[in-house]
Amino acid sequence: MRILMLGTGPFAVPTFREILDAGHDVAALYTSPLKTHRGKQLAPASSLRELAERRGVPIFDPADVNAPEVQPQLAGFQADLLVVCDYGRLLAPATLAAARLGGINLHASLLPKYRGAAPINWAIYNGETETGATVIRMNPQIDAGPCIARSAVAIGPDETAPELEARLAEIGARLVRDSLERLAAGEANPIPQDQALATRAPRLKKTDGVIDWGRSAHDIKNHIRAMEPWPKTYTFWHRREGSPVRLILGPASAVDDCSAAPGAVVEAAGENLVIAAGRGGLAPKAIQPSGKRLMSVGEFLRGHRVVPGDRFGPE
Repeated sequence: MRILMLGTGPFAVPTFREILDAGHDVAALYTSPLKTHRGKQLAPASSLRELAERRGVPIFDPADVNAPEVQPQLAGFQADLLVVCDYGRLLAPATLAAARLGGINLHASLLPKYRGAAPINWAIYNGETETGATVIRMNPQIDAGPCIARSAVAIGPDETAPELEARLAEIGARLVRDSLERLAAGEANPIPQDQALATRAPRLKKTDGVIDWGRSAHDIKNHIRAMEPWPKTYTFWHRREGSPVRLILGPASAVDDCSAAPGAVVEAAGENLVIAAGRGGLAPKAIQPSGKRLMSVGEFLRGHRVVPGDRFGPE
């Protein structure tokens, strides 16, 4: 099949590689523009761009792929299909119509659950024990098209968002490969989503990292796992003396036997720090004070005088 690939983030790399290795004719990669400031590139080229360059695939990075001036270029490729993965932009009907068969999208959830930009993060945040990847035929709505293929996976109890993303990227790539074979054979048979079961996974904001100590310790542990690598989870340590200190919390475990006001320090000795939550207590394994590196809890406690009764909470 003659394909136009649309993608930006690392989640798209395994899918792009799988399509190329399967021998499909990838006419071009459409990706997001490189970020620059005063003519200087702010970040290195993505691994997706690097793969395209190595394999001789032309790269285009319009600011708006839906712009009228881009449409003749898209149509000029005479592609059979658009393959969209981690692109970060909703495609207009005219853009989808640029390929003979329209477009398919790989999404990192079991649709219709977790439609939106951050399905992996919100699945972990909500304590889901299962998620997956879904390939859909695209329509103008966000992640609402009929399903061609899907695969479910268990979420590990300590698995972080980047770890789960890496697994789903590989699983999803194989789903896309199989979906392309079925589409080429006319055997895709997409199944409409049940709109009544749809839930949302909106793009993350910095404020999504603020810890609510009124939640259970298990919920806060999930919160920490979900907000990697950005915006991370953070709180403020209210000391007996001095101004509050902003702390990013690393991996943590939940302690069931803990009774104190939410946010109160219950234990702070040796390698152990326990902070009361709405139910149970949280025992972080690593902490990053503002402006400093991530360190073990033991190292943090040796350099900072934390005592029972101190409080963690909003600024």
